[in-house]
Amino acid sequence: MVGRETTKLLGPVWRRLRLLISRAVVTRTDSAKGLQILQLDLLRDETREVEHMEPYGFTARPLQGAEAVAAAVGGARGHLVALVATDRRYRKRNLAKGEVALYTDEGDELVFNRGRIVRLNAGSAVEVTAPLVTITASTSITLDTPDVFATGNIKANGQVSDGTGSMQGMRDTYNGHDHDENDSGGPTEAPNQEMS
Repeated sequence: MVGRETTKLLGPVWRRLRLLISRAVVTRTDSAKGLQILQLDLLRDETREVEHMEPYGFTARPLQGAEAVAAAVGGARGHLVALVATDRRYRKRNLAKGEVALYTDEGDELVFNRGRIVRLNAGSAVEVTAPLVTITASTSITLDTPDVFATGNIKANGQVSDGTGSMQGMRDTYNGHDHDENDSGGPTEAPNQEMS
């Protein structure tokens, strides 16, 4: 008799606990509001629009078919929020233990690999916009590209080299060079306009 009454009393509590956390499938998104809205398919015939609680400084708009975990705040099924949304179709796989990645369904990725190596892979372009950009490399920087373009001046405090000599060496050669004069046979004077 005690078992039945206990079950009867605890039945509603157990039902609320079972409905406290739910898995869901994302069917639509709206990222225009302060908190992104996800439309979720939850239990059979249960579709809800819920706020997506994201960590400060990070946001992502999930694709239709992504999966989410929703929680009933205060145990009230009418006040669901999405805690996390993920998409197993595009998740970056085979990371080493401790590695971290940001990724998209298009294959762009920023991966923090072991050995303190950071890799950025963009399928089309990488754009950096800032009044001042500083790159500090204690060993070297390699630009593996057919062309390098600058829309303004290029200035160097040190030597600029083509791999066989320096720009200063080229200046010295040009500024001190002369030619054999065709008519007189003697050398010409050094150029009157030096390379600076």
